Amino acid sequence: MGTVTVGAVRERAPGERRVAIVPEAVTLLRRAGIDVLVETGAGSGAWFTDADYTEAGARVVPPDELYARADAVLCVGPPDADGTAALRAGQTLIGLLEPLRHPDLVQELTGRGVRTVSLDLLPRTLSRAQSMDALTSQANIAGYRAAVLAADTYDRFFPMLTTAAGTMRPAQVLVLGAGVAGLQAIATARRLGAVVTAYDVRPQSRGEVESLGARFLDVQGPPEREPGTGRGGYARELTEGEQRAQRAALDAHIARSDVVITTAQVPGRRPPLLVTAAVLERMNPGSVVVDLAAGDLGGNVEGSEPDKTDVLDNGVTVIGAGRLPSAMATAASTAYARNLVALLRHLVRDGELVLDPADEITGALMGETAP
Repeated sequence: MGTVTVGAVRERAPGERRVAIVPEAVTLLRRAGIDVLVETGAGSGAWFTDADYTEAGARVVPPDELYARADAVLCVGPPDADGTAALRAGQTLIGLLEPLRHPDLVQELTGRGVRTVSLDLLPRTLSRAQSMDALTSQANIAGYRAAVLAADTYDRFFPMLTTAAGTMRPAQVLVLGAGVAGLQAIATARRLGAVVTAYDVRPQSRGEVESLGARFLDVQGPPEREPGTGRGGYARELTEGEQRAQRAALDAHIARSDVVITTAQVPGRRPPLLVTAAVLERMNPGSVVVDLAAGDLGGNVEGSEPDKTDVLDNGVTVIGAGRLPSAMATAASTAYARNLVALLRHLVRDGELVLDPADEITGALMGETAP
């Protein structure tokens, strides 16, 4: 019986501080009979030293040795050109590869005999796959960080405060999108004392929003509109007409909010535009808008750019929060590594890495079946 060797590479995307494996995960993988290689300096952005990995039982090696010896290469985001070129036939690349946005990368690797396992494609409604759900673990962190970032940026208090100097009213927070990130943003803003309202195209999210103590916002859409739930528990992309109706109904609520946090994303597609430049102009000075969907495909807020903060002429602050999990690299890496441990325990059997397309989880992660 052989031994499977996995290798965690150093992330090279600008601003990316996360790492695929943390020392805690090395210990768990070693107990499962899996050898672990870690690229030199891979954990430095998340405050894990090479010595931490060595003490946990990993071997810290330069990148060329890692690619030469690893059966499976573990990453957070898609590899750069050098990393892609270093992969060889028979190896498996595991990470958040975003195959819907980078189909050419997956096709190139598959054509060279490299197998790809993308955690983006995990079927989220499958209960036995929940421990492997990296999108959920990272979205939880993004939602928490978004609320804390908004509170830090907002120039007034989040909670209502009664003092000798008078009473300070609580902040009015509006969260658009009640998926994992949105629900965590709601919960965190509520814990900070804000009055929170939330909206989502999926009507079944009302119960989750209200269970957190927030109000669910009803907007009047076109009567023929179908529920906004897509396959695998993700929101579906709304039609252009639906988006126009949604924006018109939301504008008044956005304009009178102190803080708006937008979290609506559609896998592999441009995020829906929820906050236009016109409604930003109607917001009060000092208001804060945090766009979790900001990225190279656009965002929920018109004019937002990833990892950039703009203060508009009317005093409204717009934060393009494209990499919030990376801003909490230690927590995000630990959660992600636990997802990978659960996945590898599922894939490694009797000392071999088994990628069975007929398996419900594995087939989806390899793109063989729809998530």
